[in-house]
Amino acid sequence: MSSLQPETDCTDTPSATPASETPLIQLRDVSKVYDLGEVKVEALRPITLTIDRGEYVALIGPSGSGKSTLMNTLGCLDRPTSGSYLLDGEEIVDMSNDQRARIRNLQIGFVFQNFNLLNRTSALENVELPLLYAKHITARQRHQCATELLEKIGLGDRLDHHTSQLSGGQQQRVAIARALVNEPSILMADEPTGNLDTRTSTEVIDLFRQLNQEHGITVILVTHDQDVARNAKRTIVLRDGLVIEDTADHEKAIEALHSHLPG
Repeated sequence: MSSLQPETDCTDTPSATPASETPLIQLRDVSKVYDLGEVKVEALRPITLTIDRGEYVALIGPSGSGKSTLMNTLGCLDRPTSGSYLLDGEEIVDMSNDQRARIRNLQIGFVFQNFNLLNRTSALENVELPLLYAKHITARQRHQCATELLEKIGLGDRLDHHTSQLSGGQQQRVAIARALVNEPSILMADEPTGNLDTRTSTEVIDLFRQLNQEHGITVILVTHDQDVARNAKRTIVLRDGLVIEDTADHEKAIEALHSHLPG
């Protein structure tokens, strides 16, 4: 695959501005508290961190550590309870739901463990879906963009196949194509290999590496799989809503993870 970007202009937005010294993501004292009535759950305690453009970051930690909450916060799916979150220089915390939805559509692609594809809908239609929200994009352009992406990830002969007619690996590739069709600057993946066999997992992770190294897409993924995390250039370890390690040394990250586990 020489390029995963469609030849057709699939967006109606200006090209991304050149990388600058300003971090792509800046969190300052960000916390998230869920109010469950008599009980308040601190899913994220005050976290301060930055992520630069073009980084490949893995978020790891035991269940309940806060890694999915952090992913949802970074992906503008959830609003922090307190603190500041600057995404490409824009303050996210004060944005309305509609404003955050616009940011997600323009800058972020999501890939999930369960694929989140529409049933009884073709691979092509699933990939076209994000472009329905883009202005000035014709149905023909949507069709062409989605077709090009699916062909480039090896699914050119599966365009009209519905979800139930695709293997798990093929479904995840459709989900990745859908995440890429708006040409986002950030790809976020939550346990993207959780439902895949070892060989298919390797293929998906190789695809993430290619997107990061050859196309400069910032990749942020949540995983329980240490072999998947090993592919990242930086690992952030969470426990009890806190960052306990942030390192480019994978072995150091794993050591920190296990040193905080009971027993």
